Amino acid sequence: MSHAVLTLSPQAVSEMKEHYASFLQSKVPQGGVFTAKLPGCSITAYRSGKVLFQGKDAEKEAQKWGTGLLSQPALKTKKTPSLPPGFSSLSVIGSDEVGTGDYFGPMTVVAAYVSKEQIPLLKELGVRDSKDLTDLKIIEIAKKLILFIPYSLLVLHNEKYNEFQQRGMSQGKMKALLHNKALVNVIEKIKPEKPNAILIDQFVEKNTYYKHISNEKEIVKENVYFSTKGESVHLAVAAASIIARYAFLKQMDALTEKVGMTIPRGAGSHVDHVAAKIMKEHGVEALHSLAKIHFANTEKAMKIAQK
Repeated sequence: MSHAVLTLSPQAVSEMKEHYASFLQSKVPQGGVFTAKLPGCSITAYRSGKVLFQGKDAEKEAQKWGTGLLSQPALKTKKTPSLPPGFSSLSVIGSDEVGTGDYFGPMTVVAAYVSKEQIPLLKELGVRDSKDLTDLKIIEIAKKLILFIPYSLLVLHNEKYNEFQQRGMSQGKMKALLHNKALVNVIEKIKPEKPNAILIDQFVEKNTYYKHISNEKEIVKENVYFSTKGESVHLAVAAASIIARYAFLKQMDALTEKVGMTIPRGAGSHVDHVAAKIMKEHGVEALHSLAKIHFANTEKAMKIAQK
């Protein structure tokens, strides 16, 4: 039986768990994060970052996430290059995304440019990590930011998301393609001005990110940095996150109006019951435009709806 082993970041392992949500098994080995069983491959991810692929399609499945080598030791991930001195005071394009872990609602990706001269104003407006802000505050700040911050917003609606996912595209690749496109758009908007740097809120290893977008006509590579918790590294990422969350909230409001019931965020058990109600009232097909149907919530909702 062939196998492949990768060593990935915690973010990549988390993303992988979301991607294989509908294939997750209840039994997980000691030290494991998840176990998934696909038709031609079983996958076990460990807290150490090691991910083991076993079965006839092991190599093929591993290559979606990195360079899986048959019967070889785990690959070592490369450390992210350190940021330039005084990075938080530079003129930077930051990018971030919202909605990837939510069952309902689209994925929203934003790249935003903050020049060093605008940093004091953003601080005055209260721009910071969007997770520390209420929805009302996010809406208030975002409405001001979009008036003067050069940005690009891309929304991946669930019809397209589900189509890409069913073709075998990972959520990580979708995010990479959107981030790159948003960055291309902002760079074009601010010409001839150039940012000192570009900071992507890291969701996958750098090499994997560039592998995901290798077939794109335009690829942003110059002065690009990756950092987890990018919102605390530079206000450009915080601004991008706030605008992305604002757009996501508006999309969720639109879905609520469309189906005539409150559409919840997240992917917890409360989501399962709403999905089941939608199935009963509008049919299973309605979820294709509302939700990420490969999440385990779909199967759980079906069981609830059948009771």
